[in-house]
Amino acid sequence: MTDTPYIRPDMKAFLDALAAIGGPKIAEMTLEEARASYVTLHGMADRPARDLALVRDLTCPGPDGDIHLRLYDTREAREPGPVITFYHGGGFVIGDLETHHNLCTEIAALMDLPLVAVDYRRAPEHPFPAAIDDCEAATRWIASSPEGLGREVTGIVTIGDSAGGTATLAVGQLLADNPADVPVVLQVPIFPLASNAMGSTSLEEFADGFILSKVAVEFFDQAYGAPRDDHRAFPILGDHCKAPPTVLVTASLDPIRDSGRDYAKALADAGRDCVFLEMQGVTHSFTNIRQAVPSTQGDLERMIAAMKFMLGNPAQ
Repeated sequence: MTDTPYIRPDMKAFLDALAAIGGPKIAEMTLEEARASYVTLHGMADRPARDLALVRDLTCPGPDGDIHLRLYDTREAREPGPVITFYHGGGFVIGDLETHHNLCTEIAALMDLPLVAVDYRRAPEHPFPAAIDDCEAATRWIASSPEGLGREVTGIVTIGDSAGGTATLAVGQLLADNPADVPVVLQVPIFPLASNAMGSTSLEEFADGFILSKVAVEFFDQAYGAPRDDHRAFPILGDHCKAPPTVLVTASLDPIRDSGRDYAKALADAGRDCVFLEMQGVTHSFTNIRQAVPSTQGDLERMIAAMKFMLGNPAQ
């Protein structure tokens, strides 16, 4: 296939601007520089944070000390209901609560549900499976309606972008095998790495110039150190027969696009409820560049509409 892929005009303008700025590749940076560049990208490209009634930092017990969390809500108090649990992207290496703060306020506002973001341990200081262990532990804690959360939880909605999308799928499988106090009622992996992307068509086609590069994928893979045969790293290897209802989102210009497509097919083959959305003409990380690429706000709102549809729209 030699046809030039479709790129939205506002997406192309942003990619051209990034190319004009230039700069070193992620593999040429120190770890601190790589993390700072991710903060800078989101800071200049994402829409401002929403004003919410409640934004509060929390901690919960983890397998290796306390896990930092951040609670977002449009309301000070709540009736019993679902709680969204958010796992940030960044290859399990460079993201944190701050890089995804604006996005978390947006999701909490549009869904009108409490959202708790998880600040899991990162590689290479804490390689696989530390991040997944923390995400699972935090999700189980939230599901128990702890006093520190101040909400009675009836179900969990797991969501995350990129590496956080991988964590979303891994936690869904772990909690299907060993249930938490309340069920995962919906999982929302956004451009996840679900299967091994090495050698995939999309990784070669969008290897450079589309925000996430093949070099970056390889950099994260080496830092994270996940084995190729573990379903917590590559959820496509797990059991899909008990998967929760799913909204799976990919981007057409994403080097790991085919990995997300693979997982959507696996869910369909297993007969599980799944809404599959591939956002056309945009790249990996489109959820965090909504100021620089204004059309991506509409993509996020389509995803939110699909989430409400799959939940039976409980917030209305």
